[in-house]
Amino acid sequence: MKSVVIEQPNQLTLAERLLPQPAAGEVRVKVKLAGICGSDSHIYRGHNPFAKYPRVIGHELYGLIDAVGKDVSAERVGERVVVDPVISCGHCYPCSVGKPNVCNELVVLGVHRDGGFSEYATVPARNAWAVPAAIPDENAVMIEPFTIAANVTSQVNPTEKDIALIYGAGPMGLTTLQVLKNVYNVQQVIVADRIEERLAMAQRNGADWVINNSQQPLAEALAEKGIKPTLIVDAACHPSILQEAIALASPAARIVIMGFSSEPSQIIQQGITGKELSIFSSRLNAGKFPVVIDWLARTLIDPTKLVTHKFDYQHVTDAIELFEKDQRHCCKVLLTFN
Repeated sequence: MKSVVIEQPNQLTLAERLLPQPAAGEVRVKVKLAGICGSDSHIYRGHNPFAKYPRVIGHELYGLIDAVGKDVSAERVGERVVVDPVISCGHCYPCSVGKPNVCNELVVLGVHRDGGFSEYATVPARNAWAVPAAIPDENAVMIEPFTIAANVTSQVNPTEKDIALIYGAGPMGLTTLQVLKNVYNVQQVIVADRIEERLAMAQRNGADWVINNSQQPLAEALAEKGIKPTLIVDAACHPSILQEAIALASPAARIVIMGFSSEPSQIIQQGITGKELSIFSSRLNAGKFPVVIDWLARTLIDPTKLVTHKFDYQHVTDAIELFEKDQRHCCKVLLTFN
């Protein structure tokens, strides 16, 4: 079988590998579609501190179970599945409080263990979630990205009365936008970005107001309308954003950080305690696959609004380069297999 392997930073190969056999408690998935994420690019370029090389990247994958290991029902063969990339121990403190995504022994497919940019992948059977027949393949492969938004929103408990501000109209910002508007019915969601085409995507995904903060400072734009956001989502994660979010936030607001920067953020503590702000962080997802599958089944979210490009997996280098360089026209890129 062919696999996309990052041998070392900036060295990608399409390697011929032996067909893997599922171990006890595992299934083998014949991959049909996989999505490119920023973290895949980071591993490719050597910017992910958690990755070990060589590595088959890819943690957004959809396919069919074609073999099962010991202690897994043979009835699962042929099942359409999406794969939760979070593999946890189930017994450490984080796992015991419902946060397997930060397990003390965390393993993430495509980061610590070979992932889904391959014709076949073996994964724990409990991580392979059945996809209802009514959900099309191209929506199914987008379940994992929406679990990130599900994880974020589950922590901050949005309400219809919130005034939400999202920094960044990339894939994570747009999935969160859809969830805030369509699942939680937040009446006003504002999206800030520096790229006009991305802001147009935000409008197509339901944003009530978009702001190009390269043309007008956010503080000025919000002050003109007397708006103080009660919920701020940082999906851009530049070091300067956190302090600005603290300054812009309404008293008693919630701020959630979706990613990370290797550079420090300077913040003034008085701004946090003076308003009694709550600051959250979110990594991966904590068992949110059933939640997103239910949203899709009820057509509350629409992944088709995010997918802009598809490539055969053999052109993965071109696909990643497009994802990295064309932020004006590229949002979600899918790879097709088999």
